Amino acid sequence: MSTTVTTIDRSQRTRSFARVLGPFIAVVPAIVAIRAASIRGLLSTFSTDPMWPWMTGALLFIGGLFIIAFHQFWRSIAAVIISLFGWFLLLRGFVLLAMPQLIVNAAASSAQPSGPALVSVRVGFGLLALCGLYLAYVGWAKKSD
Repeated sequence: MSTTVTTIDRSQRTRSFARVLGPFIAVVPAIVAIRAASIRGLLSTFSTDPMWPWMTGALLFIGGLFIIAFHQFWRSIAAVIISLFGWFLLLRGFVLLAMPQLIVNAAASSAQPSGPALVSVRVGFGLLALCGLYLAYVGWAKKSD
């Protein structure tokens, strides 16, 4: 028995994912961008106890797997952002589980209190927050097609 996903189903599923992921992707990266200079303290705590990378990696992995399993649509900007976010979570979770020092070292090198690394972190997370605002708009305010 085969089930086909109609365009309306895809659009509604994208909108549902955007309602949840949009505000999350808008708020969390915006706070990281604002607090980028003070993240170093959090990072040192994160890297000292191996339980934190393991739990974070497992949660990221299952979150990414969930998005990939239920949202593999690529027909609109919002759908592409959601699908790519799922793959990003899955890959980042896998790396945290398999090679946690790779992520910890990369984060430590970008968590300088000033300089070009700080600017890069702020710009990158700021752009991610804008993607979240767009998803929140698609999920909550935009009229259905």
